[in-house]
Amino acid sequence: MNRFLFLILICCLVVKLKAQEQVDEALAYQYYQQADYEKAALLLEKIFNKTRNDSYFELYYTSLLKIKKYDEAETLVKKLMRQFPQKLNYQIALGRVYQENGKTAEANKIYTAAIQSAPKNEFQFRELANSFYRFEAYDMAANAFLHGRKILGDEQLFTFELLSIYRFRKDKPALINEYLNALSVHPQLMSQAQSVLANLFDTNNDYQLLQFALLKKIQKEPQNELFTELLIWQYIQQQEYEMALRQLIAQDRRTKTTANLVFNTANTFVANKAFATAVKAYEYLLAKGPTHELYLPAKIQLINTKYELAMQGKIDQVAIKALADEFSQVIAEYGISGQTVFALKKLSYLQAYYLNNLPEAEKTLEQALKITGLPATEVGQLKIDLGDIYVLNKQPWEAVLIYEQVAKQYENLPIASDARFRSARLSFYQGNFKFAKSQADVLKASTSQLMANDAINLSLLISDNLQTKNDSLALMIYADAEMLQFVNNPIGALKKLDSISITFPNNSLADDILMAKAKIFIKENDFVKAEENLKQLIVTYTNSIWIDDAIFILADLYEHKLNNTFEAKKLYQQLITDFPGSMLTTEARKRYRNIRGDNTGT
Repeated sequence: MNRFLFLILICCLVVKLKAQEQVDEALAYQYYQQADYEKAALLLEKIFNKTRNDSYFELYYTSLLKIKKYDEAETLVKKLMRQFPQKLNYQIALGRVYQENGKTAEANKIYTAAIQSAPKNEFQFRELANSFYRFEAYDMAANAFLHGRKILGDEQLFTFELLSIYRFRKDKPALINEYLNALSVHPQLMSQAQSVLANLFDTNNDYQLLQFALLKKIQKEPQNELFTELLIWQYIQQQEYEMALRQLIAQDRRTKTTANLVFNTANTFVANKAFATAVKAYEYLLAKGPTHELYLPAKIQLINTKYELAMQGKIDQVAIKALADEFSQVIAEYGISGQTVFALKKLSYLQAYYLNNLPEAEKTLEQALKITGLPATEVGQLKIDLGDIYVLNKQPWEAVLIYEQVAKQYENLPIASDARFRSARLSFYQGNFKFAKSQADVLKASTSQLMANDAINLSLLISDNLQTKNDSLALMIYADAEMLQFVNNPIGALKKLDSISITFPNNSLADDILMAKAKIFIKENDFVKAEENLKQLIVTYTNSIWIDDAIFILADLYEHKLNNTFEAKKLYQQLITDFPGSMLTTEARKRYRNIRGDNTGT
């Protein structure tokens, strides 16, 4: 019986000791996580001495370093090195003690010795590098992998590990070289390389490093098109579109296999508004002849790009007439169908707004509306475009009828809100301000953020400028100016806007006039005058309904037209800080981070 009781007592003691160990472990982790390293070290020392588990060693050892007990850490590590000479992680831990204690030379000597003495085994090199990484000796982790490559005779070993280290360390030259080394064997890394480098690079000097490395690589591996593709991407990032196209054409003439890349890059030029360069790219593809597979797509894109140039006012009236003829030729050659509806829409726009041929513009859109099988949104947009032409042709009632038809017919689609807004805008042009405001107020709850913003601005424009008779009369002239801008008469619109302050001094429209003029100047590519008006609005009218729009538009001008990213960054920051509720804040934050070079999304 006594023996049985003794066994029970022993079991109880074991359970109690085990429970105490668990309590100690939990407390040690808690102290460590709370950065109470003094208390953590006391418990971890006891736990490590009992378990000899390296996980506890690293926590105990790190706690000693945190409280600067370097001598204790050194004694601990040296003792373990004597007991386990084959374990390189203890050598690295000793190096870390010296590094933390300012003895850099001694630390590097130990690190180098550990790397040199590593067994010639891939797994061992991974373990060694991981030990360096855990002890925050990142450069040595990279050196371990590089030495492993050399010893094992394989330049592709440890690629992904090295990419991760260089990326974490923001070591741009090393990261560039590693990606170029990797792409030869892992072409699927191309999109990752572009994303990582774009987020990591801060200045054009970074892209110059990439360019220099790429040119050397292309000399060594001229047959590898990936490097040329990356060089072209680099030129596009620097907005050196002509250089990108030159490189593309040179590669295509050399390999005869790059036509698709030329076409896709030309589309990228268009997306970046480098229309003149895109035109050259499409014309190069057309020169391959009508039998080439990209002839028709290039021809269509060429006409579309010339159209975009026309919309920016960068080609003259003769060129616009020639462009309209090109759209007409496409329609004549391929017929009126869903495939050519794009040509019909753009031809009607040129006829109405640039060639002053409203009857032909109406006829063109009416032909498009007879096409069967078009998507509902396409039909709705064609009808809205036709309504706009009725406005130009001084048929406002016809325009209202077709806008209302679209609004009712496509009730649950965003295009219905667009139609209602155009109806409200037409009422504004006609001076029917109260009705226009009531329509705009309904649209303020639109699901489209842009539409809601436009509706809010129109409603506030009207309500803010109907306080006195003079303000109401001034608003009539302002509405006339908006109508002139709508019919593509910027000179007439500017004259109307300038006349308001002469006819009605001290009117309430001063900030609205500045914004309207700035938009006209931007459309006419007079960015300096646009800048002047926007700056005046921002400085003088801090409570204007246009203030957040003005800040954003001016920042965009600085970023994309006036090459002043410093001022753009300041304005985006101002918008984010001073107008957190603005609908433009999210986009401003994204652009601010992009200019600052944040490593986002990686």
